[in-house]
Amino acid sequence: MNAIGVSTWLWVSPLNDVDLARLAPVVKGWGFDVIELPIEQPADWDPARAAPILRDLGLGATTCAVMTPERDLTTSDRAMREATADYLCRCVDIAAAVGSGVVAGPMYAPVGKLEHIDAAERATRVARVAEGLRPVADYAQEHGVRLALEPLNRFETSLINTMDQALEVISLVGSAGLGVCLDTFHLNIEEKDPAAAVRAAGSHVAHVQACGTDRGTPGEDQFGWSRFIAALGDVGYVGPVCIESFTAANASLARSASIWRPLAPSADALAIDGLAFLKGILR
Repeated sequence: MNAIGVSTWLWVSPLNDVDLARLAPVVKGWGFDVIELPIEQPADWDPARAAPILRDLGLGATTCAVMTPERDLTTSDRAMREATADYLCRCVDIAAAVGSGVVAGPMYAPVGKLEHIDAAERATRVARVAEGLRPVADYAQEHGVRLALEPLNRFETSLINTMDQALEVISLVGSAGLGVCLDTFHLNIEEKDPAAAVRAAGSHVAHVQACGTDRGTPGEDQFGWSRFIAALGDVGYVGPVCIESFTAANASLARSASIWRPLAPSADALAIDGLAFLKGILR
């Protein structure tokens, strides 16, 4: 069975050392195998402090990059592209330090960057993304980490919404250090057949995030979970499946993710009920 994880974004944003030390034993006690650690700013939490906590608990880690307004590989501003690549390399360092084999996220443009551009301009921007990601992917591979490029829905980005678009970037980069992140929330919006999208990704699947179609509890929704899980098996994905949802406590994060109302009775309930569902369907 795939390991099952949960993102600290259910409870806090940004993550810090105190909250990580508090949450890690709780999620381990509920039965999670993995804790997903967002890297909003590289100094928010200390991987040197996190690593022994996770090791002592026997809790695995995955990590996520966060694309804030100043992080953009699509821009014509070379200095900004270089700073974004530097940030992504720092994420790789942090992932390696806590034993995460993956850095996931929409590593191309700020979340919420929405522009109507023609085919020529899109090709230019995709080429910039590939140029920026190639050395980062190679760096990740050298450090035992894989980048997982995440397509987002049309309301959060206008550049990479579908599996085909993500695979275009992966092909241009041409590095084993870059794969794709499957997020069920976005797949449900953008893919006509999410299971077929999984199969199209094949061996490029590097990470999976599980979320209800309302961004709430996995399984308490209309997503085609059985077909999706079967497709993961068909492509040989053996990595973690991590529950991802978001706290409304951070206004910027809540606005980016459109969290306008409670998605479950509590964050704890979302995690516990989602874990029970995933344990049942992944067996």
